[in-house]
Amino acid sequence: MFRLFKHYVPHAVVWLALIEFFALLGSAEGAWHLYAHQAGFDPGSLGDRWLPLLTFGLSNSLAMMATGMYGNEGLRSMRFATARLLAAISLGVIFLSVLGFLLPTATLWRANSLYAMIFAIAVLFVIRLVLTQSSGTEAFRRRILVLGAGPRAARLAALAEAPGSGLEMVGFIAMSAAEKTVAGAVPRDAIANLSDHVVDLRAGEVVLALEERRNALPLNDLLRVKTTGVHVNDIASFIERETGRVDLATTNPSGLIFSDGFSAGQRISKVGKRLFDILASLIVLIVGLPLIVIAGIAVILDSRGPVFYRQPRVGLFGEPYDIFKIRSMRTDAEAAGKAVWAAENDPRVTRVGRVIRKLRIDELPQTWCVLKGDMSFVGPRPERPSFVEELEKKLPYYAERHMVKPGLTGWAQINYPYGASVEDARVKLEYDLYYAKNYSPFLDLLILLQTVRVVLWPEGAR
Repeated sequence: MFRLFKHYVPHAVVWLALIEFFALLGSAEGAWHLYAHQAGFDPGSLGDRWLPLLTFGLSNSLAMMATGMYGNEGLRSMRFATARLLAAISLGVIFLSVLGFLLPTATLWRANSLYAMIFAIAVLFVIRLVLTQSSGTEAFRRRILVLGAGPRAARLAALAEAPGSGLEMVGFIAMSAAEKTVAGAVPRDAIANLSDHVVDLRAGEVVLALEERRNALPLNDLLRVKTTGVHVNDIASFIERETGRVDLATTNPSGLIFSDGFSAGQRISKVGKRLFDILASLIVLIVGLPLIVIAGIAVILDSRGPVFYRQPRVGLFGEPYDIFKIRSMRTDAEAAGKAVWAAENDPRVTRVGRVIRKLRIDELPQTWCVLKGDMSFVGPRPERPSFVEELEKKLPYYAERHMVKPGLTGWAQINYPYGASVEDARVKLEYDLYYAKNYSPFLDLLILLQTVRVVLWPEGAR
């Protein structure tokens, strides 16, 4: 796996993204030549249009990332990839068309958008068809050998069996007689040479999932495996890398203290993030004002009560602040005065509220909190003080999520449905800790792009 700014990306995904980027450039170039031939003019040299070609490639590549084409399902399902491809190219061409009108000299953007769109869809469809219908999808699978056969190893087996996991567990080695959870595990005594066994299985990585590590680690064998070029990893780091979550069940304080992470406070990153928040919140407030007005009128017509409501939340370093949202529930939603978890198909949500929640329009007034500095565009979702008090008692490391500024969208929001229980909060905490531990501008960009997917396909919104 490549590690891009602390975030892991599979090698095969990077190569596929590069191939498809150059395919987009070739599609735009071919479309331009066809358009020039039909219109009867000289297409000119490549140097005359490198900027629009590059813009076409980058904008559509980002749109493909935003619609989830490089996720597990997008890499393995042709039906899923085709639907997201059409959406991605449409988004890219809409952006380029708008840009073409803003720039009068951008002939390629204005006249060639339809041709380029058709060419790009055809070429990328063929690439994904070849990928899904051949053994090419195996390039996205990684062969893992697990040392251990107890409950921890069983968790890895379950992880590999999840749909679209991209993992293939080639074997489990029971390091002690007490480890009997995983069926078919090979006893350590039955293996003469561990490094040869790794090579024979063509394993690309060895993961340590021992229940008891004291006096159980075969250090000499692991050193030999490491020197053969096979990566050796512990279960906590492995799960974090594969799931994008800091696994609370296998993580301990020393692991967090000595790990490479939690550097969100670096001055350059902090200043850059704040400047982006100010600029982006101003743009969203200006552009989104008509939506806020329309939603407000709909709320007034649908139910009695105010258009907006404010609610206390816990922010950076545990400091309280108030958020502002468009009201989407009845005014008596919490008549008893006690905070209540939102539920799926919550009866307290009004008819208009159900729509604006699905489209995230109710969140738009929170950009004022971003502009003021109480929130950021990207970060853990802020919780109410009563929930925080309860969750800090039940979940380890919950207070650590407040070491970064809360956000409108976040790593947990794009990876997990709306939390409505302590168990949901536990999973979302694992995602939030991953974000706090591995923060970078690249990860923020990835989250913002994936937020487009969540808005267009609002799975889990309540």
